[in-house]
Amino acid sequence: MQAIDGIYPAESEEERNVVFRLRYQVYYEELGRYGDVADHDRKLLIEDIDHNSRLFYAVMDGKPVAGMRQTWGGDAPFTKRHIDQYQLQPFLKRTPARDLLIGERLHVLPEYRGTDVLFRMFTTALSFVKENNVELVFGDCEPHLLNLYMSLGFRTYSKKNFNSPAAGYLVLMMMLPKDVDYLRAVKSPFVSILEDYSTESASLGWEDFLANGSAVSQQLSSPEVYWSEVYGALKELEHTSVHPFDGLTEEQSDICIDKSTVIECARSDRILKKGNTARNMFIVLSGVLEVRADDGSILAVFTTGDVFGEMAFLLGTPRSQDVYAVTDDVKLLSLSETQIRRIMDDHADIAAILLLNVSKMLCMRLLRS
Repeated sequence: MQAIDGIYPAESEEERNVVFRLRYQVYYEELGRYGDVADHDRKLLIEDIDHNSRLFYAVMDGKPVAGMRQTWGGDAPFTKRHIDQYQLQPFLKRTPARDLLIGERLHVLPEYRGTDVLFRMFTTALSFVKENNVELVFGDCEPHLLNLYMSLGFRTYSKKNFNSPAAGYLVLMMMLPKDVDYLRAVKSPFVSILEDYSTESASLGWEDFLANGSAVSQQLSSPEVYWSEVYGALKELEHTSVHPFDGLTEEQSDICIDKSTVIECARSDRILKKGNTARNMFIVLSGVLEVRADDGSILAVFTTGDVFGEMAFLLGTPRSQDVYAVTDDVKLLSLSETQIRRIMDDHADIAAILLLNVSKMLCMRLLRS
């Protein structure tokens, strides 16, 4: 195993076990996921797909701190799991498998999050993309990470996202690495890496997929489109006895909604998974959702104007229950935990009203139960 700082392919058994051990630390020991497939005796997390994939690891301060997996259609046919999860069949009908790459299991040890290791891992992945003339890069993320990934240049492409038994609700995304005009428009940090990879027709043939995206980001949409989407829905909340932005001016509401995302969900999507560590809050813009106990019984119902996910934010604890969409018209406004905490630091007057409203709504929900 290399001990000099850098990003390395995991080729030997020892190097691959470095990735599997890091994965075990992050996904099982930290997040409590994939315990049913982990090798607890050796503290390794190995998945079947790893045999057909390329693994990489990062070394900082002389020790391994991050890992990732790339599955490329040029190495072997995609598995049924990959084709189903990422809905690859329509893409494979239009272009050879070698034009597609799936990035998964990008993980960083907690003490190295916030360093440049994530950027360096992506740089390594995109260098491979250029070397092999890959057209489309696929991935997924949890809703609270959407703005991060979309600011890197990923876009949503499907109305139907993926429900992972271990991770919960995952939004499907893809990047067109040759579409440098788009990357430049969203100020992606990867423009300089991909600038010479650009082609004028990079988006041709894929516009119909991109038009089907299930999420709208405040950071990346045109202001007119985004505010029309959000405020049109929020107007419907004015008839409720209390809503999260009650008593705030439009300017103050804008501050609250900064870096937010609107997510569209379909019936049976599990939006929150019990035990998940994300702490963003959701406002229901339309549709109906249910809170369900482990035995499937219904504990509560959320409709337009309701807030959920607030207990994890307020208490700093994992999600306490599963929340499912039960209609096909569910739209959610996802409020960034980071942004809310920034408001608490910089705009105490706004934070006081917002959190008071959320607390009132929580109390009213408890009284109804």
